[in-house]
Amino acid sequence: MKNLRTSFPRNERDGRERGIPRLAIALQTAASLLWIAQAALIAIAIGTIADDAGAQAAAWPAAGVFALGLVRAALERAGTTRAYDVARSYLSALRARAAVAVAGRSPLDITRPSSGLVASVLTEQASAIVPYLARFGPLRFRATVVPVAILAIVFVFSWVAALVLLVAAPVIPIFMALIGWRAKAASETQLERVGDMNAFLLDRLRGLATIRAFGAVNRTADSVRANAEDLRISTMAVLRIAFLSSAVLELFASLGVALVAVYVGFHYLGELNFGAWGEKLTLAQGLFILLLAPAFFEPLRDLSSVWHDRAAGEASLEALERLAVPGPAIVGALESVAASEEGPLSVEVVDLAFRHAGTRHPVLDGLNLSIRAGEHVAFMAPSGSGKSTFLALLAGLAEPHAGAILLGGEPMDEANAARLRARIGWLGQPPHIFSGTLASNIALGRPALGRKEIDHAAMLAQIGPLAARRGGAPIGEGGAGLSGGEALRLALARAAAGSRPGLILVDEPTAHLDRATAHEITERLLALAQESTLIVATHDPTLAARVDRIIACPTGALAQVPA
Repeated sequence: MKNLRTSFPRNERDGRERGIPRLAIALQTAASLLWIAQAALIAIAIGTIADDAGAQAAAWPAAGVFALGLVRAALERAGTTRAYDVARSYLSALRARAAVAVAGRSPLDITRPSSGLVASVLTEQASAIVPYLARFGPLRFRATVVPVAILAIVFVFSWVAALVLLVAAPVIPIFMALIGWRAKAASETQLERVGDMNAFLLDRLRGLATIRAFGAVNRTADSVRANAEDLRISTMAVLRIAFLSSAVLELFASLGVALVAVYVGFHYLGELNFGAWGEKLTLAQGLFILLLAPAFFEPLRDLSSVWHDRAAGEASLEALERLAVPGPAIVGALESVAASEEGPLSVEVVDLAFRHAGTRHPVLDGLNLSIRAGEHVAFMAPSGSGKSTFLALLAGLAEPHAGAILLGGEPMDEANAARLRARIGWLGQPPHIFSGTLASNIALGRPALGRKEIDHAAMLAQIGPLAARRGGAPIGEGGAGLSGGEALRLALARAAAGSRPGLILVDEPTAHLDRATAHEITERLLALAQESTLIVATHDPTLAARVDRIIACPTGALAQVPA
């Protein structure tokens, strides 16, 4: 069968369609329509027995009810399974797209979402998307087709019963629309509060040592309680709307069924002799109408039950789609290759310009610089002059707004970034240490590195005493259990592992270290960079005195350095 597709609401930002096969919707709708046939057989069976035709006469209608029940269950299962499979596939693809977009975001992007918000959107908020996609579309179509079919059939037997259903039915979708607008706004507010709360807690947990050191524990606890109270209020607002709307919708549906039952009852008593096209309803016809009346409202009830799933699902979907929108990215972020060449890299910077998103003044503007292969250069400039930004641009961690960067004569662009970055050693400030063993932190996801290469890198960085003292004990997240000097030695070993880098970029390697540790780090760094180009940003005159060239910018105008 041709795979026709029906659309979910379109994404205005990228024009992609979220859809499930029409076959899945058709199967679920057919399952609901088969109840009409079942109700007819049930009414015929009861009417036959009431006419003293005997129980045997009702055997075939009963068998038909049973057979149709099996068919309904099979159709419902097939349609629901297909709808959920497609919804899960779409969510997986969107999650992957969002994860790729987040992973590729530049660390220099000041608009990058917090890790707590990212975790919240990708996990708990995204869980509301599948029920919305899988249920809302089929139920909306079912609520459009099934009541119309039942209304037409009831009209054949009694125009009064059809009129009662027709009057009661529009109240439900109108009320759902009114409630839905409010519910969506409340759901969006609640999801924002959840994301903000996650980000807030993660930020405070990471800075717990600082909070304790400055005696801000009580104030932070008060902030946590205030944010939790705001989250509680927004969550209860969503639940209040859900319970209120469900109660009102059930009331209207129950009243509609009750009015039909009252009419049929009084019709049999002879009090209401109109509405059956001039004839009296038979027992089978009356039962048929009574069996169809709840089924008339059932799709509308089901739709109202997922109306709040729709509100939460659309809010979650919009949050996930916002996360999937690419921002300022790492150059060649999706590529990864092993270093295939060796030797020092030259550096050529031509009219380099960069400005952070949302700021007016550029960090770098027209920077020109030439560094020979194998040369060791120190940048000495005040804080905020753009030294760290310049190193990040050289590593391809962000794309400049203008100008060009050439490493070894090749431009740092999408085509060359992964290959060039494989030849770069990076020591940021501060180096990030992952939870795990010393060996796993040195290897850092490079499975090709053997134990021999890891031990050699550890020897170059002189972390043997550290390894002997810790044994196989893991390192805590963020380098918990390591001193600043030990964390730097570990970062040096990480840069030294594998093939020797052609370019080493180092940001403030001796900051906040005592003189002896700073001297040791300097010696290890220079030993590592013997056959490499070295660019270091520093305020340490002792380290700067050991390199080939010092580029000093006392005014902080990094763009004005001599080429």
